[in-house]
Amino acid sequence: MYPIVKKEKLADKIFLMDVKAPRVAKTCEPGQFVIVKMDEEGERIPLTICDYDREAGTITIVFQTVGASTERMQYLNVGDAFSDFVGPLGCASELVEMNIEELQQKKIVFIAGGVGTAPVYPQVKWMHEHGIECDVIMGSRTKDLLFFVDKMKKVAGNLYVTTDDGSFGFHGTGTDWLKALAESGVTYDQCVAIGPMIMMKFVCLLTKELRIPTIVSMNPIMVDGTGMCGACRLTVGDEVKFACVDGPEFDGHLVDFDQAMKRQQLYKTEEGRAMLKLQEGDTHHGGCGHCGGEK
Repeated sequence: MYPIVKKEKLADKIFLMDVKAPRVAKTCEPGQFVIVKMDEEGERIPLTICDYDREAGTITIVFQTVGASTERMQYLNVGDAFSDFVGPLGCASELVEMNIEELQQKKIVFIAGGVGTAPVYPQVKWMHEHGIECDVIMGSRTKDLLFFVDKMKKVAGNLYVTTDDGSFGFHGTGTDWLKALAESGVTYDQCVAIGPMIMMKFVCLLTKELRIPTIVSMNPIMVDGTGMCGACRLTVGDEVKFACVDGPEFDGHLVDFDQAMKRQQLYKTEEGRAMLKLQEGDTHHGGCGHCGGEK
């Protein structure tokens, strides 16, 4: 069992939990994720690692209530425990894997949309701890959905906050603010965008125009998290990838967002899954080569 040692409501339907999971905390890196189950009958829920404390042996997760399982999760409290807490899974952020001296020569901007702030934070924190100051653009629909503003200020070089309705910070989207920075002469060598699929798509359209290499996280399309369900299949360039085992981060300029979003919608219904299976044949389930499909 994996006990919850801290719980906090960050915003409407957005919650933070610190979970005691020493083995995961010992080896995880920014960019990776875990799979949690509330009990033996519970659904597997993939969640990006938001923070970790190796000494305390805890992992921080942030989730938004969007379905039955996360709705149930919000009622767990300190002292309750998860039945399963598997990780770390996926690949660490490619920036974390780069040479520190090379990173120090780059001007990097992170763009976080909504709950995407949670997986952006550990990467920016890691950069700060290694002497690399990055700019961060945090976007949300409204002020009431913002979180981690103070925490992000402590680790970001420059923090820019935007809201769609203008209730806090810049009135507009993160993409609008990046465009405004570019028009003022600010340039970047690398962008990392994490958030809703549509947000990442439009960030990538802009950064391609600005010639800024861009990394995106495809965590939003993951379901099973082990390569067995085929839900997170996507096309990156001319290759078929699976977000959970090959990612979750990819070159945003090579991701076919329209296909991924359409597939995400189809996967939500039984009829849609049947259609995808028919269209994709042998590569539909287990096409990643890591799980053996339905054998």
